[in-house]
Amino acid sequence: MLSRTADHLFWMSRYMERAENTARMLDVNYQTSLLPQSADRAEEGWAGVLGISELTWSFNQKHDAVTAANVMDFMVRDASNPSSIVSCLHAARENARAVRGTLTTELFETTNQTWLEFNRMLKGDDFERDPAALFEWVKFRSHLSRGVSVGTMLQDESLHFIRIGTFLERADNTARLLDVKFHALAGDYFGTWADDSAPEVDFYHWSAILRSVSGFEIYRKVYRNVIRPDKVAELLILRPDMPRSLAACMNEVMANLDLVANEQSAETRRRAGRLRSDLQFGRIDEILATGLHAFLTQFLDRVNDIGAGISRDFLVPA
Repeated sequence: MLSRTADHLFWMSRYMERAENTARMLDVNYQTSLLPQSADRAEEGWAGVLGISELTWSFNQKHDAVTAANVMDFMVRDASNPSSIVSCLHAARENARAVRGTLTTELFETTNQTWLEFNRMLKGDDFERDPAALFEWVKFRSHLSRGVSVGTMLQDESLHFIRIGTFLERADNTARLLDVKFHALAGDYFGTWADDSAPEVDFYHWSAILRSVSGFEIYRKVYRNVIRPDKVAELLILRPDMPRSLAACMNEVMANLDLVANEQSAETRRRAGRLRSDLQFGRIDEILATGLHAFLTQFLDRVNDIGAGISRDFLVPA
């Protein structure tokens, strides 16, 4: 496969996944902001959304205050923000258009229709009337895109690069979400909250973290007890059967890397395999003892390094 074709497929899937992840973060924060809370707590929540995406500086260049309206406008329909939903859907569509002949008709039409329909919704009053419905629509279209790709694409290198892009982006986002939210909510209380004598935990905010990755019902099924920070971290980091966990994402990245391996990708595969092994054999008590923030920061550095290696080995160099 041509490196330019692989590059477009890789980034098409990453941008579609990023649009979904942004919608998930905004949706959960919007729902949480409707709960009784102080103005400072609400502002911290919206500032956290910007922090997850590393967009605080860019936001401050355009807006004077961190408010729900300003953050949602910046993260949904500001075309100058490369991580906004409108920018991600446009980038996904442009990458799909560049490799139109490689995609099935169903996949291209799904991606193209998502971009066109989203613009129509923004021109109307759908966003102002019901932001939650718009976010749910974006998530649904991302699910549809993944389903169509797996259900209609030939199981060859094209699909493998699509899957690599999807799960590398998902791993990056889950780690960012965990790092920012746990740092804001858990503080220095992990050692206390991890045992049965833990003080009462803010149920709504911990459940919001789980809902942002569709993990609330899974948590109830797996642990069947009150929501505890250490169990939330274990579910979203180490459980390979949780679809959006770091372990599950790296399993998928490694499996698809093995299928497209070439002579120059050995080092990238080694680093990806080592990261997967650390998650496969890791224990949450050891991670918390050494520091969750340090672990997640290192994980993000390693994921970015793997992404750079994939670009160097297979794609068009940045």
